[in-house]
Amino acid sequence: MSEELAPCRADPRSVATLVHDAGEGDQDAWRELVERFGGMIASVGRRYGLSPADIGELQQTTWLRLVENLHRLKQPERVGGWLATTASRQSLQLAKRASRFSTAGDHVLAQLPDTNHTFPLDTSVAPSERKALQRSWMRLKPRCQTLLSLLLAEEVVGYRELSRLLDMPVGSIGPTRARCLEHLRQLLADEGMTAFEG
Repeated sequence: MSEELAPCRADPRSVATLVHDAGEGDQDAWRELVERFGGMIASVGRRYGLSPADIGELQQTTWLRLVENLHRLKQPERVGGWLATTASRQSLQLAKRASRFSTAGDHVLAQLPDTNHTFPLDTSVAPSERKALQRSWMRLKPRCQTLLSLLLAEEVVGYRELSRLLDMPVGSIGPTRARCLEHLRQLLADEGMTAFEG
């Protein structure tokens, strides 16, 4: 609801007064600021195409930034513009973060090993080999585990998508993959397995 259309109150306060009072710890002033500008912050997030969850995060972060900067505002009567600018910057960051993960990327990430870092292999592997693979897998660096998990996923992931998901240059994926597989082969050899093919 815009400030002009806000219902009349017995003691309407100017925006500058609300900012001042909020800075002094007046909870009613904070509620009034949120009531006046919360919808605007959400609308900024919607313009950037943010999800409802990201809009919730946007709201929290934008208000937190105001709390952190409240006493630095040189023109408290223009807090609406300050909030809009801050919300736009935060929305851009959230949108960039969200764009790293396409629908396919979300699916692939959901297939990554859990916090136990289990090796992604089928059940036809013999139990003794499975244990050796698991021990070797757990000794790999987390980045290698992630890269190899994505490469071993049922859904084929191209190098461009891998580059986005892992935030690494396309040209370094092949060499990194080769180093990770070579390290895994060495670890498996230490376990007495020499027939591993990557």
